Amino acid sequence: MTRDQIFELIRDRLADILEIEPGQIREGDSFAEDLEADSLALIELVEALEEELGERTVGFRIEDEDLQDLRSVRDAVDYVDAKVGASS
Repeated sequence: MTRDQIFELIRDRLADILEIEPGQIREGDSFAEDLEADSLALIELVEALEEELGERTVGFRIEDEDLQDLRSVRDAVDYVDAKVGASS
């Protein structure tokens, strides 16, 4: 899975959760400040990513202690890219 595909996946899932157009989400956006995503929205995003990526990468999981480090879309893309890349 390429970095662009990971970004598209995160962007699309986040757009569904926040009920906004995917085109409004940029990689540099902060979840809280730019997108006004609350902690519940982030938990929904994590669950959606784990479900989607768990089918492609056995055992894919975002650890609870890592959640606090995911402050922007770029942080999430980097995190997923590192996890998916390490297992492929």
